Amino acid sequence: MQLLIGRKLGMTQIFEESGAATPVSVIQVGPCPIVQVKTPETDGYSAIQIGFDEKKRSRVSKPLEGHHKRAGIAPCRVLKEVRVEDPDQFKVGDMLDVKMFEGTDRVHVVGVSKGRGFAGTVRRHNFTRGPETHGSMNIREPGSVGMCATPSRIFKGKRLPGRMGGRRTTVRNLKLVQVDAENNLLYVKGAVPGANNGIVFIRRAK
Repeated sequence: MQLLIGRKLGMTQIFEESGAATPVSVIQVGPCPIVQVKTPETDGYSAIQIGFDEKKRSRVSKPLEGHHKRAGIAPCRVLKEVRVEDPDQFKVGDMLDVKMFEGTDRVHVVGVSKGRGFAGTVRRHNFTRGPETHGSMNIREPGSVGMCATPSRIFKGKRLPGRMGGRRTTVRNLKLVQVDAENNLLYVKGAVPGANNGIVFIRRAK
């Protein structure tokens, strides 16, 4: 079991003993109840389903309400399935918390990046702008991107203007600076994907 669900709270800084300031992202991790245990006999593979962030029963559909009621826990806003090698060591209703990251040096954080809407090539791909003098009409436009007579088209994958951000993003090998088990907080060096209060998934790096 190497993954938990959390919420990005924001960024701050931690001062080391040498006096150096380390920028860190604060992530509220868990507690994550085990909603379901899947075994090869019942489902064909080994996995557990964990939840995060309680939700009002009035906001939950009937099937999901029954799913949580069967497990004996309050409805969760986020559900995530995690593959495990031995499902027998997990029980429905058990709580997984931030203590599982104690002794860990590096983590991977997965989230949805901030959506920037429609963006041009300069902002989206760091294209160089055109000249701003001598009557130039091509300051931030992409310019000519097509081919000649052969093949007379634009190749797939060409970097062009379009929707920027709002995608699943993984930041790997972030240094785990501090584990606050009492408040279920992780302090990770550097930035993690998404806006404040966004849902993230934290995985122990191999």
